[in-house]
Amino acid sequence: MSNTNVTANATGNNSQPTRNDAYVSPAVDVVEDATGITLYADLPGVPKDKLTLQVEADALTIEGDVTLSAPEGLKSLHAEISLPRYRRVFTLSKELDTDKVSAEFKNGVLKLHIPKAAAAQPKKINVNVH
Repeated sequence: MSNTNVTANATGNNSQPTRNDAYVSPAVDVVEDATGITLYADLPGVPKDKLTLQVEADALTIEGDVTLSAPEGLKSLHAEISLPRYRRVFTLSKELDTDKVSAEFKNGVLKLHIPKAAAAQPKKINVNVH
């Protein structure tokens, strides 16, 4: 495996979050191959229109607002998801080409592919035999 780094950042805020700015870090799997990295993030309860992806400098931010509601006329007695927002920030390696990010979102799972920059791609060298 090469030295392509994707790391999660913690926030530098030491104060207790309020209900409005509190969030849950979604479970994420990161897979690397010769062409780049693919990130899978579990975001149950987030509709596509409430999902935000942003790449700025070397930071990738994933945010999503959860919209789970009980059917009309029913009241929730217990909720496993008590915070209304997912948020996760990753620091991206300079080897990645953030201009060519592709994303798919299906059944609450975000699949994000970030290719390696051309300079970081493995190169095949042809050997001429004389």
